[in-house]
Amino acid sequence: MSQSLVTMSYIVATILFIFSLSGLSNQETARRGNYYGMLGMAIAIIATALSASVTSYVVLIIALLIGGAIGAKAALKVEMTQMPELVAIMHSLVGMAAVLVGYANFMDSSLSLSGVEKNIHEVEIYIGILIGAVTFSGSVIAFGKLSERISGKPLLLPGRHWLNLGLLVAAIFLGRLFLQQAETGGGTFPLLLMTVIALAFGIHMVMAIGGADMPVVVSMLNSYSGWAAAATGFMLNNDLLIVTGALVGSSGAILSYIMCRAMNRNFISVIAGGFGTGSGGEAAVVEGEVQPIDADETAQLLLAAKNIVIIPGYGMAVAQAQHTVNEITKLLRDKGKKVGFGIHPVAGRMPGHMNVLLAEAKVPYDIVYEMDEINEDWAHVDVSIVIGANDIVNPSALDDPNSPIAGMPVLECWKGETTIVLKRSMASGYAGVGNPLFVLENTRMLFGDANATMQAVLKALKG
Repeated sequence: MSQSLVTMSYIVATILFIFSLSGLSNQETARRGNYYGMLGMAIAIIATALSASVTSYVVLIIALLIGGAIGAKAALKVEMTQMPELVAIMHSLVGMAAVLVGYANFMDSSLSLSGVEKNIHEVEIYIGILIGAVTFSGSVIAFGKLSERISGKPLLLPGRHWLNLGLLVAAIFLGRLFLQQAETGGGTFPLLLMTVIALAFGIHMVMAIGGADMPVVVSMLNSYSGWAAAATGFMLNNDLLIVTGALVGSSGAILSYIMCRAMNRNFISVIAGGFGTGSGGEAAVVEGEVQPIDADETAQLLLAAKNIVIIPGYGMAVAQAQHTVNEITKLLRDKGKKVGFGIHPVAGRMPGHMNVLLAEAKVPYDIVYEMDEINEDWAHVDVSIVIGANDIVNPSALDDPNSPIAGMPVLECWKGETTIVLKRSMASGYAGVGNPLFVLENTRMLFGDANATMQAVLKALKG
């Protein structure tokens, strides 16, 4: 394939990627956006495979088969509840790719650059490896936290901000040293040392972030992976990688900023790795007796109510209860009840997690409301049902300045007439914070597996 045709294919793929991002911004066009992205990626792969830059089709075919097999297995095996972990680990692969490409370029003796071109290429290598290493280690830690292999509580080392600053200064100093030594054919030691520092920074940055804020971390790492891909494009002189990486990087950064504003957080503190931490005091202890309720009593409350709001959380995803919830929603709406869903920006483990689950269950888009929309109407809500959520409905975020989630806007369901909370047990949420909602006078606790419990409620409603 001629270079001009390859370039044209890259332009078409870029346009499709832009259409994909545009489609993903709205629930009703999200499926179409995915198709655009798939088509753009297929064109990009085929154009690259047929370009003159490919010198070994055997290696390329083997790589495509291995990558395709891993992707297909992940798509078939990974459940919707495991999507956040999958996204995090895929981000780590992008980061590792940037690191490996950087070292491959550094050790490539066939390149005959000189002067300014050589200096620019060395800067590309250094920055690409730096971003890639941070993305890789940070994403691995995020995977561990999301899969609960690592505690969701923030790891707050003494003087952590000074440590981050020291690592940044060391990376800048080593960059200068690398450029000086690279002029005479050296630079291996400062490059290796910088890689170790970048890996340590990625680990420390994500370990310092609380579990309740992990959706923002996923978005942030998505941005990092985009910039890592763009850096790889510069190293390989591939225009499509540069443009695609810039699209992913910028859109991920914008999403992170939007989520931080929605959660009353500081975007700079996300980058600094001090996000999701409290004021340092002792959080208030939750005291009081819970008031249990069973499925039949829940059904009676729902039948007597006129305005019902359902708040989904990660517990609904784990129990795969979204389809049962949709059946209950249909039944209640057929009986003339007003039913809506309240979605918190960080419900679940990644941005839009609950929206995806509800769309999978075919819940109508027009009854799914964002937090800002629903928080104005709690006084008119007769019954709210919290399914497996904890931190996003925690009053201590507003009342307890020492809470790790202090200042985070939450769904204020306790302002309604009755709140029913579905949980397996009284264990704290992902952020490890006790929830005063459970002991309020107008709260009822419905214990058990979310799907089994909702099935029992559905049966009682039909009976």
